[in-house]
Amino acid sequence: MKYNSKNVQLREMEAPMPDCSRKPLLIDDETIKTRYENVLQEMRMDGLDALLVYADLEHGGNFEYLVGFVPRFEEAILVLHSKGDAFLILGNENLNKAQYSRIPAQGIHCPHFSLPNQPMEPDTPFSSVFLKAGIRESMKIGLVGWKHFTSKVENNRNFFDTPSFIVDTIRDIVGKEGSLTNRTDIFIAGNRGVRRVNNANEIAHYEFGASLASDCILRTINKLDVGVSEMELGKELNDLGQRNSVVTIASTGKRFEKGNLYPMSKKVTKGDAISLTVGYKGGLSSRAGYAVMERSELPESKKNYVEDLAAPYYTAIVAWLENIRIGMSGGDMYSFINSVLPKEVFHWELCPGHLTADEEWLASPIYENSDKIIKSGMIFQTDIIPRVAGYDGVSAESTIALADDALKEEIRKNYPELWMRIQKRKEYINDFLGIKLSKDVLPLCSTVAYLRPYLLNKKLAFCYNHNG
Repeated sequence: MKYNSKNVQLREMEAPMPDCSRKPLLIDDETIKTRYENVLQEMRMDGLDALLVYADLEHGGNFEYLVGFVPRFEEAILVLHSKGDAFLILGNENLNKAQYSRIPAQGIHCPHFSLPNQPMEPDTPFSSVFLKAGIRESMKIGLVGWKHFTSKVENNRNFFDTPSFIVDTIRDIVGKEGSLTNRTDIFIAGNRGVRRVNNANEIAHYEFGASLASDCILRTINKLDVGVSEMELGKELNDLGQRNSVVTIASTGKRFEKGNLYPMSKKVTKGDAISLTVGYKGGLSSRAGYAVMERSELPESKKNYVEDLAAPYYTAIVAWLENIRIGMSGGDMYSFINSVLPKEVFHWELCPGHLTADEEWLASPIYENSDKIIKSGMIFQTDIIPRVAGYDGVSAESTIALADDALKEEIRKNYPELWMRIQKRKEYINDFLGIKLSKDVLPLCSTVAYLRPYLLNKKLAFCYNHNG
């Protein structure tokens, strides 16, 4: 099917309804058991004696995947042996959390993982915690941080994103007869990464954050008006005390003045570029456009914003949603998007779509020449970032999942309220936005592909007319 930005139209329409359940759903015990068994299977396939999974607050997703929590303001390591024994190496203020681990694990106190100037008793060498956790000379150890390196000129197995005091200590223990390699790929990379695919329970768990972010974005663009401050918008973007997965963006006019990333007291003025983003565990929503009612109110140099940037971008979002399929390669999807939104013209650089989970960006199978397969159970951000000289940004990033018939039936049967929300979202996307979703796509929030380029106009939004 050919896609043309001339088919993008601006129409007055009803906005989608906010539809977050506002009731978080936890990962169940059966899912944790499956995760545990899958990780052990991958370890054994790679011949590892033990896997060490590092965590801090910003990089705790792989740890949390099995343990169920992150170490908040400290550091931590999960030591998982190939036979299934597990140990949690924890700092002063998280040691008492070992009892809450979702997999059976013995807690080991490590004051080195605590905050500066806290007590260091017992005064024992750092290496002792690993010896207590069963790490020995000559073992084959995999170390998991949060990043799987993919350089074409480096030995990626020998690159580590964990602190050197940990890497050096483990190397000293295992010695020359042992080995220490980066094995973050077990969790996030290739066609085997266990976290890349989600079951029905996981999709229901993550849908809460994805739909909450969407509701917050919808509430914020409805509040946006001349004279409203960035901080007032930022207040609307955050809700229910949930931890953000990214820095919340509420920006009007010029961004990053004096290096500032956060909402300030600056107020919206007509013609300002607007950027709004909020993310929670499970998904992110982002919108960008201009604070105007119509084309005539744009600055003279930006009058063709819709024709030059926003409509071509929206065309790519439509094409993405209509054509992504289970079983296609990431490379094929990359090439397809490049044919709709040529990179040499629109200067997008990052992956046109990436996986999300506890982190906003988990990994992506979609990149140039990728042979990684797009699978049922993957949760994606519809993230494409074009850059055209003379214009500010455009964004309608939201969250979707892919599901085959078996997974759809599991969701329908076990999570009927979620299934009803998904069906209503699909109806809106078809009836109002004119998008014929791929049969594999399940929208995880109500604002998928909903974009108002003129953000002061609460009624006018893009739709796509396949008939021109």
